[in-house]
Amino acid sequence: MAITIVASILLASAATLLKPLQDRNERLDKKKNILVAAGLLSGEALKNSSPDSIEKLYLSSILEEVIDAESGDLQEGMKPSELDFKVRTDLLPLYVNNAGGTMNGVIIPISGKGLWSTIYGYLALAPDYDTVLGVTFYKHGETPGLGGEIEKTAFTDDWKGKRIFEDGELVSITVAKGKVLQKSDHTVDGISGSTLTGKGINNFLRTDLEKYLPFIESNREVN
Repeated sequence: MAITIVASILLASAATLLKPLQDRNERLDKKKNILVAAGLLSGEALKNSSPDSIEKLYLSSILEEVIDAESGDLQEGMKPSELDFKVRTDLLPLYVNNAGGTMNGVIIPISGKGLWSTIYGYLALAPDYDTVLGVTFYKHGETPGLGGEIEKTAFTDDWKGKRIFEDGELVSITVAKGKVLQKSDHTVDGISGSTLTGKGINNFLRTDLEKYLPFIESNREVN
């Protein structure tokens, strides 16, 4: 009993002491994946990037915005880090690729149920608000070697250049059951043995894009 009590105290203390570090690492992981989705961090640069270099690149390249979910209007003076979007369901986070002082695209968070877990990621769209620049799936509990392959570049690279609109209508991107037999601007190769993970991505990606549709459509008209 004494050993159990002491071990419990030690574990609780460690969890409390490490919480700030865990929170910092989680924020850093999100920033890294926003940069990866935007195409600002990849390959050797990604492997060799230190936390400080990721923070520096993020601060110099990404603008954090908040938009009204119904109208799609930007909300001046608001930052995603200041809000709880589970409470403020009328607002949505948005990240703008502003590298070099030029609007190079937008990045939106995507998430939803896979087979075994909630999958979190980011989808980057070009300034035409139609063409996919990149995607990441960075947090999930899908089966390693099967659904877990969604985080690999072999899967995510296939998304680049795909389009979410067809004839002016939102069609999203579909993960196929295995290899795409007929070339399509709106379909990517699936992963063998992970049909339900792919189906989950199809469902939540479409749902998340619909949430941002007022913003996307208003900006597509401008462009």
